[in-house]
Amino acid sequence: MASSNNDTEGHLKLDGNLFKNGTLNRPESQFRNWVSNKSDAEFPAEANRYHLYISYACPWAHRTLIVRKLKGLEEIIPFTSVHWDLKERGWPFAKAETEDASLNVVPDPYHKDARHIRDVYLEQAPNYPGRFTVPVLFDKKQRKIVSNESSEIIRMFYKSFDHLLAPQYQKIDLLPSTLEAEIDATNDWTYNDINNGVYKTGMAITQEAYETAVTHLFSSLDRVEAHLSSASHTGPFYHGAHITEADVRLYPTIIRFDAVYVQHFKCNIRDIRSGYPAIHRWLRNVYWDVSAFRDTTNFEHIKRHYTMSHRMINPHGITPVGPLPHILGKENEVPAAAAAAGSRL
Repeated sequence: MASSNNDTEGHLKLDGNLFKNGTLNRPESQFRNWVSNKSDAEFPAEANRYHLYISYACPWAHRTLIVRKLKGLEEIIPFTSVHWDLKERGWPFAKAETEDASLNVVPDPYHKDARHIRDVYLEQAPNYPGRFTVPVLFDKKQRKIVSNESSEIIRMFYKSFDHLLAPQYQKIDLLPSTLEAEIDATNDWTYNDINNGVYKTGMAITQEAYETAVTHLFSSLDRVEAHLSSASHTGPFYHGAHITEADVRLYPTIIRFDAVYVQHFKCNIRDIRSGYPAIHRWLRNVYWDVSAFRDTTNFEHIKRHYTMSHRMINPHGITPVGPLPHILGKENEVPAAAAAAGSRL
């Protein structure tokens, strides 16, 4: 596929490379290098050497922002957010009239002439054959993209920079060895059926593909609900008292679910706030009690991106107002959920 035909998720072309049997098949990321604290590393772990490009709207990029804050990497790895208004040329950098310095939605600070994230890719690889996605971890010293794979960027952040961090951040272990096998197994179906499942549902181009995807999606949400509501589950997080990668990878999809995916992607068998009490409780605990989740969530970017960039789904770009509030307080329930809880007493 020629680079001029590349597209991002807002404008996926209906071709055989991306859609098979009527459903979305997401290509693998192309840049898969690793930051390491080893002395001979190609990409050594150094303060202020790397720059993270993200979108507040993108759930994959959202993961990296969460971990960056959880691990105390704000002063070590700065970031820039692209604008939410993704069009044919992909994720754009802010212009003067759309700049929001408080959110790091600004022009690219390291590529003076860059207008889109694609320009960062094409500077390094003029014939790059992949998609121009975020997140991107960029090495300013070598002017190279280290990685555009979110699942690997977050694992770099777990340990690679620990020698630069204060002890309280070194202690944060999002992938404890005792849970690693279980988390890896959970990641597999969470990614396929939930994280990517909402996209396979919303971007299906046949009724059969849609119904297959939405069924798998809600079966897996039922699985999460069963885990979080089981008698053996204790603590506010997915694996109990401490945040793990399972929370980081599930949260970006669940926080977008009621605000976007229910109506925009036709994921409407149930919503989270009235249909999944345990997931809703987990979501509110994570959002309200952990600033790394709350402070990296921007509902304006999320809602405007999906509804105004996905013109093949929403041709007039109308953005629904609700649900309001975007997230309920920890002790609040929607009337349907409160009534259901009362009937069980």
